[in-house]
Amino acid sequence: MATEAFTISRSQLTGPKGSTILITGGSSGIGLQTAILLHDLGNNVIVLDRARPHSSAPQSLTSSPRFLYHQCDITSWKSQRAGFEAGVKRFGSIDAVFVNAGIAEYKDQFFKDDLDEDGLLKEPDRRTLDIDMHAANDTAKLAIHYIKNKAPGKKKGGSIVMTASLAGYLASAGAPLYSAAKHGIVGLMRALKNDTATLGIAISVVAPGITLTDIISGRKPGEPLQDWAKRMREVGVPINDPAEIADTVVYLMSQGMEANGKGLLIQAGRAADLEKGIAMSRKMWMGEEMLRLFRGGRNAPLFPNRL
Repeated sequence: MATEAFTISRSQLTGPKGSTILITGGSSGIGLQTAILLHDLGNNVIVLDRARPHSSAPQSLTSSPRFLYHQCDITSWKSQRAGFEAGVKRFGSIDAVFVNAGIAEYKDQFFKDDLDEDGLLKEPDRRTLDIDMHAANDTAKLAIHYIKNKAPGKKKGGSIVMTASLAGYLASAGAPLYSAAKHGIVGLMRALKNDTATLGIAISVVAPGITLTDIISGRKPGEPLQDWAKRMREVGVPINDPAEIADTVVYLMSQGMEANGKGLLIQAGRAADLEKGIAMSRKMWMGEEMLRLFRGGRNAPLFPNRL
């Protein structure tokens, strides 16, 4: 059975409500739109970001007693941990985390040969992996810790949603490190989902196609984002609005444990669960013999669930 695409209507999103949700990279783009929507639904929102919320952020959010901005260097464990601590101090607990902070591919790290002060090949710049993979790992670790260790009387369990990308499923030839990092996010979710389920924590990913955010590359010098989007749509490129990704994130958070293990691709505002499609087609892409061998050995105690 083919994977079916569907539309997530904002009018149908009635939850979560009364929860405390932390968002990394929540000052602009997808993160900010998610913060606005979650706040409008009646949640406490914690934003960790190096910059304060974008000027487009409504005052109803930034001046709300249910909103906390904490300046954070996402690549620093202590800085991220301090942000989680500040959120718990302000609101008492954390129920859900949107692991969202990220950057686009940074320059050409494979085919441009820069030299160092010794005249030898210069060490590559790893900031894309440092932010999109390593910092995201840290956020996921912190999320699991703070969600599972809520104060007595608080509702157990929660939700973790991570931003992957279409490039996390179909690698982008022009963005090798970004693609590797986003494949890593998908793999991290797959590897954690059985263990987080025992804690009542649903972990999932959103995998946006091209989305109108400030990290978009390929624009002409000085070209406004909307003009670039118009030019791309005219040649058939499917474009997402950040609010459409926010809707998908909130949809996953509203699903409870039903969202565990989901991987929603979003293109032109439409969503499809790629993880379900991959699972259903396993025999096709693995082959009958390899699938049988895999199933025969998967219960061996090589990498047991941790919990």
